[in-house]
Amino acid sequence: QVQLVESGGGLVQPGGSLRLSCVVSGSIFSIYTMGWYRQAPGKQRELVAAITSGSSTNYADSVKGRFTISRDNAKNTVYLQMNSLKPEDTAVYYCNCLIGKLNIATMSAFGSWGQGTQVTVSS
Repeated sequence: QVQLVESGGGLVQPGGSLRLSCVVSGSIFSIYTMGWYRQAPGKQRELVAAITSGSSTNYADSVKGRFTISRDNAKNTVYLQMNSLKPEDTAVYYCNCLIGKLNIATMSAFGSWGQGTQVTVSS
């Protein structure tokens, strides 16, 4: 069973940056499409970024141009670089393995959820 451990969250001022990391257990990480989700208080969990095994990417409109997803297969790790952060980016961020064609609107998670990492954007 794949296990996911997220880290890198914190408190940052509007306009600031954070880089999240997600370490994935298992020797076949390199074949997974991976994604970053977020869940704000009172809202549904939403997929914001995805990256295929070949490093093709797709983003939600709300983060396009500000967030960058990347992966290091040698380290079984997927990253989310978040720049120009806004208060509305405040949420718990999770990573997961994805199934489906590379499309933020239609992909689904199939792994177990980790504990997530809290990102708070506030002055």
